[in-house]
Amino acid sequence: MAPPFRAEHMGSLLRPQNLLDVRAAIRDGKSPEEAGLAAVEKQAVGDVVKMQLDLGFRAVTSGEFVRTRFWGLMWDEFQGTTRLQDAEAAMFRLYHPDVVSLIEKDRKVMPGDSVIAGEKLSYDPKASVSNVHELQLVQQFVPKERWGDIKLTMITPSWFHMRYKEGSAYSNDAYANDAEYFKGVAGVYQAELDQLYKAGLRNVQFDDPNMAYFCSQKFRKGWEEDKDNSGTVEDLLDSYIALYNDCISKCPSDMHTGIHLCRGNFIGGRHFAEGAYDIIAKKLFQNMDVNTFYLEYDTERAGGFEPLKFLPKNKNVVIGAISTKLPQLEGKEAVKQRIYSAADFVAEGSGQSREEALKRICLSPQCGFSTHESGYPLSEDEEKAKLSMIRQLADEIWGEP
Repeated sequence: MAPPFRAEHMGSLLRPQNLLDVRAAIRDGKSPEEAGLAAVEKQAVGDVVKMQLDLGFRAVTSGEFVRTRFWGLMWDEFQGTTRLQDAEAAMFRLYHPDVVSLIEKDRKVMPGDSVIAGEKLSYDPKASVSNVHELQLVQQFVPKERWGDIKLTMITPSWFHMRYKEGSAYSNDAYANDAEYFKGVAGVYQAELDQLYKAGLRNVQFDDPNMAYFCSQKFRKGWEEDKDNSGTVEDLLDSYIALYNDCISKCPSDMHTGIHLCRGNFIGGRHFAEGAYDIIAKKLFQNMDVNTFYLEYDTERAGGFEPLKFLPKNKNVVIGAISTKLPQLEGKEAVKQRIYSAADFVAEGSGQSREEALKRICLSPQCGFSTHESGYPLSEDEEKAKLSMIRQLADEIWGEP
């Protein structure tokens, strides 16, 4: 069986305390070598891979233990990027949910790591090492015949574009317009995916908060009121879908690709976006060339399953019906009925039976358990209980991995 699997999770898992302690020591001035990062990181990844395998998960991840934030270091490693220092707030779309949530009152700086293309983007395999390192770390703990199951999460190619005012994601010396910039982004993503494929990766999940923001009426209203935008919000959506398609256009046929429309599980379980999928579903499902859509359906914020009628017969959907924000376990029968309801809408749109539609549906939590290093409401035991229940439900609904 190839990805996606009936029981999935979104990638990040709660970090063990000794790993957090080592990273804190590094922030306090110790070198990674002095802090013993490599050995602690390897042990932590080995333990979390074993936990996933023991629970019966096929698409195992590193838990994102090698990262401090879910987007990792990939963009820092691309050649031509410039890290912002003392950036003017005027550079940013102040109605963008990330910016709204992160910008500090009476300050010029948008906190958090943020980069622009200061020069034309290019790819150096000797510099782009973090994702390969993460993959190879997981491979050490998975039988080689199962390496194709391993899942690596990767940040959306629009991550350092949508937050910026038009034309501010790159310098004038680098690119003349968005079209040129998108071509440059696609080039480095193609190279990264090629390097990862050669290292054995066959399963990539793009984490994309930006795509979920197209469902937000607040964001759409902000866009319409922003006189600096030369196109419509639908033009932007079209350009991002085209960007994805360009990024994955050179992937071999046995590379599974998926997109997680992330509504946010920030520190403290905070969410960033609301709005049903209806407004983007047809265009997204039918025009984007990924194999699988990972959708958050843990609360009413996401709307109903009706948009799944637009899912083409050759694509899959992973229903994120289990919350990573609340420690309480969901009722198993209620989750089952939600999966069957989703299948009925997929079946209706495809002219299939429920049983046929279920073959293109999987179950997962709605988001990662720890998209940043720490500050999340669940304990490791509660996380494990959630994952165990997902596996049990998958067995009861589908009876397959």
